[in-house]
Amino acid sequence: MTVPAIQNSASYYANFGGHPPQSDLLTDRAIVTEAYTVIPKGVLRDIVTSVFPEWTNTRAWVLNRPVAGGATTFAQSIVEVAPGGGATKPEPQAEVQGFIFVLTGQLTLIIEGTEHVLEDGGYAYLPAGSTWSARNDGTELTSFHWLRKRYEPLAGVDAPGPVVGNERDVEPGAMPGTDGKWRTTRMLDPDDVAFDFGVNIVTFEPGASIPFAETHVMEHGLYVLEGKGVYRLNGDWVEVEAGDYMSLRAFCPQACYAGGPDNFRYLLYKDQNRQVAL
Repeated sequence: MTVPAIQNSASYYANFGGHPPQSDLLTDRAIVTEAYTVIPKGVLRDIVTSVFPEWTNTRAWVLNRPVAGGATTFAQSIVEVAPGGGATKPEPQAEVQGFIFVLTGQLTLIIEGTEHVLEDGGYAYLPAGSTWSARNDGTELTSFHWLRKRYEPLAGVDAPGPVVGNERDVEPGAMPGTDGKWRTTRMLDPDDVAFDFGVNIVTFEPGASIPFAETHVMEHGLYVLEGKGVYRLNGDWVEVEAGDYMSLRAFCPQACYAGGPDNFRYLLYKDQNRQVAL
């Protein structure tokens, strides 16, 4: 499918595709290590897209899948749906739950018979085994993140139901001791142990930072929505900007600071609320 690049008028980066000229240097910021992967926006080109057979008029960039030595709990893709495209049965595995976050355009979801229209900033949690469909009823391309994770049932706790909202309607929480310059918007309730993963939007005002090397069991997928920053990953300093993606395996040391002049914001996945399986 040949589609034009998205001209994003919203506050989330979503300009992908195209093909660089032969005069460009091939060196980019892409890097894969045993601790982390960085996929910069400049390598999300037409020739590295995937086709999902359940979808029509759609292409996708797969950012993460379980691989040996890397993050293993989730898959994450940027999905681009042309007008009229979509899927009546998007999820091929009944045991897999999903989370969608819309970057640009309009996505109509029908979840268990109820219709929801998501625009930029809109999100939906899709329980494992639920009946849902997706289509682009608009006149422009729709671009969204699709996170997928096999659900881990918890004895005595009912699985969560669908959740639909927009991140702009969620009050962000300020991190302690930061004067509100480091804020987290939690789109799924982290205290509800029915959820076995979380999806947040983290916001840093210019100069704000994570002032220590977080080293923890949770894997991460991070997509930079706005601004730029410098991330400390394992032992390396890596510059990132809007449109870049990072995948972090468990226990990868991580810290960052916002570069300015605008806020540095990213979409964050992490697995949580479950005991380590042995």
